[in-house]
Amino acid sequence: MNILHYVTQKQEISPKLKKLKASCDAAAVSKDEAAGGSSPSKDQGATGLDLYDKEELQKRLSPAQFRVTQKLGTEKPFSGKYVKLKEEGQYNCVVCGTALFTSDVKYDSGSGWPAFYDVISKDRVALKEENLGGLQRMEVKCAECKAHLGHVFDDGPKPTGIRYCVNSCSLDFKKHTTV
Repeated sequence: MNILHYVTQKQEISPKLKKLKASCDAAAVSKDEAAGGSSPSKDQGATGLDLYDKEELQKRLSPAQFRVTQKLGTEKPFSGKYVKLKEEGQYNCVVCGTALFTSDVKYDSGSGWPAFYDVISKDRVALKEENLGGLQRMEVKCAECKAHLGHVFDDGPKPTGIRYCVNSCSLDFKKHTTV
C-alpha cells in the first residue's frame, strides 16, 4: 500500500472508543440526574466561550492556552511543560479547574504530549467524534466547560488500553503536598 492510499483511506472510530464515549455520556447523564437536571455547562453546543466571557478568558489564559482550549489548537509535540513531568499530583482543566487526571495514570507514550490511560471520573470528560478529511478520531473535552483538551486513542497500556493524548497548555498541575 502506498503512502497516499494509507493517508486518504477512510478510518473509522474503533468500537473500543465508541464504547468509552457511551460510558462517558452515561456518566454525565447520571451526574446531571443526581444534581436534579441538566446543568448549564452540559447544554447542547456549549463551549468554553459560551460559558466564560471571551475577553476574560483571553486576559486570564496565555495565547497558547486560549488557542488550544477555545479554538481546538494543538501544541507542537515535545513542547509542553508536562510532557516529562514525573511529580505526584493532579491535572486540572486550565479553564475551569475541574480535576481530570492524576499522576498515577500518566505515562510516557512517546507521542510528544502528556498521556494518561484513565480519567479521575468518566463524567469529567466529554468525547466527540471528529472527521477531518477521512481521518476520524475522538476529541477529548472538559465536560464542565467544554475546553478542548486533546484526543483519545485505543493504543494505551493496560489496564484500560486507552491513551488520552492531552495538550499541556490545557492543563493546570497541582502538586500533592503532605501536611
